Amino acid sequence: MTEEEIRRFEAAKEKIVGRSRERSGIGTLSEKTVHAVLKNYYAPDVQMHEIQVENCVADIYTGTDIVEIQTRNFNRMRVKLDRFLPCYPVTIVYPIPLTKRLFWIDEESGEISGGRKSPVRGNPYMAFPELYKIKSYLRDPNLSIRLAFLNMEEYKLLNGWSRDKKRGSSRFDRIPISLEKEMEFVCPQDYLQLLPYELAEPFTVMDFGKQVHIGKQLAGIVLHILHYVGVVERDGKRGNAYLYRVRE
Repeated sequence: MTEEEIRRFEAAKEKIVGRSRERSGIGTLSEKTVHAVLKNYYAPDVQMHEIQVENCVADIYTGTDIVEIQTRNFNRMRVKLDRFLPCYPVTIVYPIPLTKRLFWIDEESGEISGGRKSPVRGNPYMAFPELYKIKSYLRDPNLSIRLAFLNMEEYKLLNGWSRDKKRGSSRFDRIPISLEKEMEFVCPQDYLQLLPYELAEPFTVMDFGKQVHIGKQLAGIVLHILHYVGVVERDGKRGNAYLYRVRE
């Protein structure tokens, strides 16, 4: 991140979270704090926010381009993409927690506890179950995907079904602390950055998953998408497993 990008992100965070709101407590924040901060980061000019375009409301419309901040449920994007993509370049921004500290809120007392750091570190492959939901749009030259890796705090309500009320609990809000890096996919070749140089060809889903440290199911989704956008091809089988190569 450049100094200008860091400054702009801090300004967006201050605008949405704000010192006064921090003093008033977490309960004053919206459920979509990450969405709001990123919207103000990518478009500090609020005149570009929530603009009616092609009978849909775009998160950001610059006059030439559209930016959509989507934190989950990419299937809801299909109607917008059907209307936007024939006319405008569209970038979908998907935030990924790079690191996360977890806090718990007691609904009765309002007390906040916890602050434990999650052992899970974010990676780009986490986006692919959502990208699968809009797979048929990924080859459209007007669509770009941008992954925003954030350090954040996550607040959950103690309303779950387990004895400690944590299992099955509801997420209340996520507060971005810093934007550490971004990864963008503008054309199919950009997806090649997800394939490590150390990965020997041909490779299976299992080989790929081990190399990038993700589970077999997620690795299968990633390779399915990479095959669909045309950066890998199938090259026979090893037993029941497909073999893949990078397409030349």
